[in-house]
Amino acid sequence: MTQSLTLVVLSSGLTSFKEIRAALSTDSRAQLLAGGNDAEQVQEEIVRLKPNAAIITLGANPDQAIKLIEKLVTQCPNTAIISAAQNASGELILQSLRAGAREFLNLPIKPTELKTVFDRISELSVSHVEAPKKRGRMVAVFSSKGGCGTSFIATNLAAAMSSRTILVDLNLQAGDLPLYLGVDPKYSIAEIVENRSRLDDALIASFVTQCTPQLSLLAAPKQADSADEIEPEHVFQVLQRLRESFDCVVLDPQHTFDSITLAALDQSDEIILVLSLDIPAIRSTQRSLEIFDRLGYPRKKIRIVVNRWSKQIDLDLRQVEKFLGEPVIGFIPSDYQTTVNSINLGTPLLQSEPNSKIAQEIRRIAARINEGADSVSEEQSQPRKSLWNSFLKRGSTASRLNLHPSLEKVS
Repeated sequence: MTQSLTLVVLSSGLTSFKEIRAALSTDSRAQLLAGGNDAEQVQEEIVRLKPNAAIITLGANPDQAIKLIEKLVTQCPNTAIISAAQNASGELILQSLRAGAREFLNLPIKPTELKTVFDRISELSVSHVEAPKKRGRMVAVFSSKGGCGTSFIATNLAAAMSSRTILVDLNLQAGDLPLYLGVDPKYSIAEIVENRSRLDDALIASFVTQCTPQLSLLAAPKQADSADEIEPEHVFQVLQRLRESFDCVVLDPQHTFDSITLAALDQSDEIILVLSLDIPAIRSTQRSLEIFDRLGYPRKKIRIVVNRWSKQIDLDLRQVEKFLGEPVIGFIPSDYQTTVNSINLGTPLLQSEPNSKIAQEIRRIAARINEGADSVSEEQSQPRKSLWNSFLKRGSTASRLNLHPSLEKVS
């Protein structure tokens, strides 16, 4: 039985695409899944469809095509990239091969040359048949308002997980998670991004900081300017690889909806949305939920947690939940002295004060997250529009509810 080869094609135009499609029709193994001349859309289709091979024409803008090849090699390692061009120089062919293309085709494609390339790709496809890769659970601890204690919660939530966990500091300009864990990392996310194309378990282990047998830390860069070279797609690729190496990935993003934070939130299985029971924090949480709705996040992906909760706070929790349209799943008690002692010691509170009420509540929240670790939401398996574009193109649509007077007065 002849093995079929699925393909996606990036052409330089309609005429080029028709010529390539006609050439593919001469080989019975070829199964064309998609094609077009928009590099970004073709990249999305290749990532989604995971074809055996992708033909990338170098065309009038070879630099863009070379960059696309470099991205695809990292994102889709089992898709063989075939570069193609008409009257290409030896230097350009070599450049495409160095970028990661496995084969090169001259345009117009000759059937004999295509057969030779397909024979090689077929052998490669057979050798790449393997068991599905592990996909660890990813949880982001987020608040769009600073000062709500997200770093403290993320650290202790990661320490509470019952399986191999990595805590990732995505506050790239001013991350300070090492202080919460009492460690001095030698490497950071900057080094792991720089080596992202060759990451394996051994290399990852050399870049992360081992805090306990179960918990590792991937720190933010020590030098703020090191973060300038880190792009959203780099973070996306690194996080995907970390999910294959760890059972759980806990993220501590910035308090803004920048593209790197959105790249992280988009991948997360759950978002722990943290607030304190004061009017600015509640309104900030409401705005975050509106943005999540516009990004297409299912509400069951969001888990609202109140930090520094006290019975003395003069706000009716039921009204707050009605205002937000979501229930609160956790209440971390207010205990300033215990919290500060833990941070100053550089030890997670779950270790320094394991019997404290804060530690007990964080363990309960962690257990609730672990309960959902075996279920995959249907919404996350469905393709949706680009998260950055959907956010940037649409304005705020804040809703108002007739609730607590102090909530209505704040705009």
